[in-house]
Amino acid sequence: MGRFMIVLDKVSKHYGRRLLLVEASFQLNPGDKVGLVGPNGSGKSTLFRLIVGEEKPDDGTVQVPKRVAIGYFRQDAGEMSGRTVLDEAIAGSGRLGDLHHELADLEKGMSDPERADELDEILARFGEVQGEYQQLGGYDLEARAREVLHGLGFADSQIEGDVGLLSGGWRMRVSIAKVLIGKPDVLLLDEPTNHLDIESILWLEGFLRATDAAVLMTCHDRDFMNRVVGRLVEINEGELVEYGGNYDYYDRERAVRAREQEAAFARQQAMLKKEERFIERFERHAAKAAQVQSRIKKLDKIEKLEPPRKRELVPFEFRTPPRSGNDVVTLSGICKRYGERVIYDAFDFEVKRGERWCIMGVNGAGKTTLLKMVAGVTQPDSGNVKLGASLKLGYFAQSSLEILDPMLTVYEQIDRAFPLATTPSKRSLLGAFDFPGDEIDKRIGVLSGGERSRLVLAQMLFDPPNFLVLDEPTNHLDLDTKEMLVKTLAGFDGTMLFVSHDRTFLKGLATKVLDLSGGGEGTSRKPLVFHSSYDKWVEKTGHEAPGVHR
Repeated sequence: MGRFMIVLDKVSKHYGRRLLLVEASFQLNPGDKVGLVGPNGSGKSTLFRLIVGEEKPDDGTVQVPKRVAIGYFRQDAGEMSGRTVLDEAIAGSGRLGDLHHELADLEKGMSDPERADELDEILARFGEVQGEYQQLGGYDLEARAREVLHGLGFADSQIEGDVGLLSGGWRMRVSIAKVLIGKPDVLLLDEPTNHLDIESILWLEGFLRATDAAVLMTCHDRDFMNRVVGRLVEINEGELVEYGGNYDYYDRERAVRAREQEAAFARQQAMLKKEERFIERFERHAAKAAQVQSRIKKLDKIEKLEPPRKRELVPFEFRTPPRSGNDVVTLSGICKRYGERVIYDAFDFEVKRGERWCIMGVNGAGKTTLLKMVAGVTQPDSGNVKLGASLKLGYFAQSSLEILDPMLTVYEQIDRAFPLATTPSKRSLLGAFDFPGDEIDKRIGVLSGGERSRLVLAQMLFDPPNFLVLDEPTNHLDLDTKEMLVKTLAGFDGTMLFVSHDRTFLKGLATKVLDLSGGGEGTSRKPLVFHSSYDKWVEKTGHEAPGVHR
């Protein structure tokens, strides 16, 4: 493979007036496992696009040797239809996938009486393709594809089923599978854990630790980063800053570097003040004129240090929501099925004021379905969902991002939702959700997934409901925003019902646990109700979430 795989040398890139990279350099070597960090919108996805050649740098060079195969997973799954999940996954897996399908066509051609006169050519081509296919490990391709799809949570019936019937989240999993199956030399993964539940996340963790490929990834799951990467690269004000360790190391080291920078800045400021005082005192003294001049020259030569830039996200102080009745929601005798699959069978559950329930369960256990029934988006087949008195319900789902109008700016979106609120209060709300200064004039159409999620959550919390129903609210949020949201919601005195696979969120907020997989061992299909915090639940069951041991 040679010494390096990918080199960025003094790369600069800007969009309009926004500088994303300034003379940034970076090298990815064989077998490296690197995490890419930085706030939403700082240019992480742009860096990936530069590496795969979808964008060109304004300055500097991006070197990728010809023979290096890159597998790139990004957040837009695209349309998929007309094939089985297995075929779709193989088709997208690069060179091997192409050969796989060509072989199938050639096999058809050999037995086609219409093409009998071409048989010699078909046979010759078949020999060539088969040779390359075998050399690249093609004959394990189908077995490997199945193994990867199982790892990402697909059941056999789904693997053989039509890919066109999958929801967006499941299509994303097919996209991840494509990238992993093709055995590329380099894996570029843009938030690969976003649409996965904890079992699939842990499977992926193991896969990435074991792979020979070099990995460069962004990810907002701190534990995942800690266990997979050996070094971190931070995009900070257009520069790429390296840290030789996992995420926890980066967090500590970043604080140390910031303190050192602050101390150096303070020392220089004190020295400059002293020199300036000397110059002021003696600039009219003829006897000291030479000394004054040499000091002025010295001051001009000194490279002035910048004060450290701080990105501080302050928990948002929201209004106290109106108080609800004591019974928030009561589900009695709920039955719900999709085709043959029974999701709920005579299920009873109740939520009281002030409780914070997290809902767990293996894939397809019915987590989102439960939230949809509570929010009134989906009706049960039988049974009753009763909401309590004086309830103001706020429901956040991945589809909530569709309520945003791409033509509006960030400020206009909030302004239309709350026309009577004061401008300073709207600005401070947006500042808390990391839209400072000019950022509020950005059009929604150009926002990243994380920025959209922040905007929807900001809008929901400006005039907060007293019952928050949240389906994976932290999916696209970067770590700082996520920690701010946990701190903000820790002070929320309403009621919460949420699905999350994010350990920061679960540990920080859940006071009760509903496990739809019955303790996660898959032995009991009866949902298990645990009247204590997520941490206590982990202690009691010995694993993080359904079927997963630590």
